[in-house]
Amino acid sequence: MFTSWTLSQTQRGLLFKDKELTEVLASGKHRRFSLGKTFNLEVCDIHDGAFTHADQRMLAKNPLLSDALLEVATSATQAALIYKDDVLTRVIAPGERHYFWQDSASWKVETIEINQADLSIEPTLLRELIQQGVLNDVYCALVEDQQRGLLFVDGKLITCLDAGRYGFWNFEKQVAVQTIDTRLSMVEIQGQEILTKDRVSIRMNLSVHYAISDPVAYVRGSRNSKDLVYRTVQLALREAVGVQTLDQLLEHKHDLSNDLLAAVKGKLEACGIDTQEVGIKDIILPGDMRDILNQVVQAQKAAEANVIRRREETAATRSLHNTAKLLENNPVLIKLKELEALERISERIEKIQIVGGLDQVLNMSNLLSTTKDGS
Repeated sequence: MFTSWTLSQTQRGLLFKDKELTEVLASGKHRRFSLGKTFNLEVCDIHDGAFTHADQRMLAKNPLLSDALLEVATSATQAALIYKDDVLTRVIAPGERHYFWQDSASWKVETIEINQADLSIEPTLLRELIQQGVLNDVYCALVEDQQRGLLFVDGKLITCLDAGRYGFWNFEKQVAVQTIDTRLSMVEIQGQEILTKDRVSIRMNLSVHYAISDPVAYVRGSRNSKDLVYRTVQLALREAVGVQTLDQLLEHKHDLSNDLLAAVKGKLEACGIDTQEVGIKDIILPGDMRDILNQVVQAQKAAEANVIRRREETAATRSLHNTAKLLENNPVLIKLKELEALERISERIEKIQIVGGLDQVLNMSNLLSTTKDGS
């Protein structure tokens, strides 16, 4: 009695007789006399080249199979790059052992040392790993422009990264990169109700511009930059407003912005945050206080208007006094003033008839002067 098997080009057969490996079969048709014998054929797919079996280490030591396999073993500080037909297809982690069918492809193995203190991957190798999609044991990170990256290994901060693409081996390590945006940011602080020194309740709106200048200090000192800036400026605002009266606050509004910036800048710098500007947007008074303040302003403006009016009246009176002194001893000037008065009167009359010529008009002027002197 015979038993036959047919193996394709991508198959190899492990022929066991009475549970013992007796032959490794190549592709093609095979026939064996099986009378009184128990044959068991295990078919191995060599398409990807890897030899996998529950008892692969023991089988690999069998002389019938060892010559057909390529053994790749790495130490605890090594990794192996597996090239199949000059194409990177796999990375063997440290402390592992793998087997590949010799005749399935042209194999090349490169071993690299793994430095536990520096898990970074050389840029050329990283590009090759990304192109071939061999990323099972690789952690990739992209730090964009205007960002900084913080490298953590097993939860411990290792270093700070500039903009660029990075790759790290993560064999039995937990690798992570946290990106920090270093661009200018803004926090709006709205509706802060505060009592002034003279116990007036006001509401204030502020805006704060800041940027993260030291990512390491920032991560160690805070989890949320906006919340940290908000709370720090809020406390400084209450301290600054609480020691000033309402009049002082309104008078020195611009100085308050500078005082707040000086108060928070040092505190936030210790947490890696550079505060660039604190701006007071609004100071909102209660309704009744706003009405009272408007009345005060109106009274002040009315008083200023009265002062200006009195100043003008005084100047006018002084001018009349000086004019009277000039007219007192100057008959010609008096005559000119009379003619000016006569001209202004004539402007208001629609029609003037002169009887007796211009001399009669001049006589009227003399008559007016005589009448004035007689009275």
